[in-house]
Amino acid sequence: MKRIFIFLGLSGVMALSAAQWNQFRGSGGEGKTDADLPLEFGEGKNVTWKTPMPGKAWSSPVVLGNQVWFTNAEADGHNLWAVCLDAKSGKVLHKKLVFEIAKPQKSPVSMNSYASCTPVIEEGRVYVSFGAHGTACLDTKTASVIWQRQDKELYCDHFRLPASSPILHNGLLYLIFDGADRQFVAALDKKSGRTKWLHKRAFDFGTDNGDRKKAYGTPSIIKVGDQEQLIAPAAIATEALDPASGKLIWTARTGGMNASGKPLYGHGLIFVNNGMGSMSAISPDGKGDLEAAWSTRRNIPKKSSMILHGAHLYMVADTGVASCLDAKSGKALWSERLGAGQFAASPILAKDRLYFFGMDGDVVVTKAATEFKVLARGKFADGFMATPAVTGKALILRTKSAVYRVD
Repeated sequence: MKRIFIFLGLSGVMALSAAQWNQFRGSGGEGKTDADLPLEFGEGKNVTWKTPMPGKAWSSPVVLGNQVWFTNAEADGHNLWAVCLDAKSGKVLHKKLVFEIAKPQKSPVSMNSYASCTPVIEEGRVYVSFGAHGTACLDTKTASVIWQRQDKELYCDHFRLPASSPILHNGLLYLIFDGADRQFVAALDKKSGRTKWLHKRAFDFGTDNGDRKKAYGTPSIIKVGDQEQLIAPAAIATEALDPASGKLIWTARTGGMNASGKPLYGHGLIFVNNGMGSMSAISPDGKGDLEAAWSTRRNIPKKSSMILHGAHLYMVADTGVASCLDAKSGKALWSERLGAGQFAASPILAKDRLYFFGMDGDVVVTKAATEFKVLARGKFADGFMATPAVTGKALILRTKSAVYRVD
């Protein structure tokens, strides 16, 4: 029997302001803002507050009003929390123990965490996912659980722990479960948590090795003509589904495994990067099996998402090489080493500035242009795995051990 707990006293949910950083990579899921963000900052420089955050968790913060939410976990995965900070002071408003896991899934590597999935928030509700360990909806005022799921239908063997973040659209919460044993996309009714539809990956992986079937991608919603599409990257291929029904629209062989970047849409193309360091641009106006318009393997990020700004794609490879590509053709306009070690967090764009956050605590700000130019550098006491959030003209940064507000 499904374990679904429902709180019936919730008031109506209000529409979310586009100005809020409500999900992984912001309100549009593109990692972009028009805010005048600070240029120079670092440990002890232009830091408004710093809140220590023990544990091991790579989820990114999300912001609504004066609340900053993220998930947290112990390194062993037994206790899984939802945490809320006051955006003005950094004070802990809520630390809700959402799930206690007697036997957490184990990972053969230490790179990932048990709380790598970024929440999604709207007025009155925050939705947190820990993959197969559980998904829940919380009241943002009280942190009480409205509903939660920990059942076999929403289960897979992540093998190297979960990292796919949920998104909201038209009353549904979308989740991707690409494990070593099962690979599927699910849509839940956001009010009750009940399953609306579940789509099993419909392509042949071409292997019996479950490790090569895993992925960590976050879906995107796009509109092609009159048709909405849920773009759901996986290992080996990317699928487009009808968001309302889960019906398969098209499949594109994007290759690789461990896909974790969020798809982008522009210039009539879907841009997808996978965990093996390659990317593809796909025209989404067809059906069935589609071919990539172009693809490349040169300095492509395996972990982080990309930025689409005007006619150009910007990105940083895990090795610290940043690049600018022509979005329509894939032609590289520049590739330069940032001089800041390894990278896992996704960059963000503020007007014409790109902000990069390294695993050793380095921050590099460059010009978003066809010529490479470093504008500023900063350094924090610990490294970044999480992508920053934006509130007003401030950055909310999460390192491996603390959360900061930078003004």
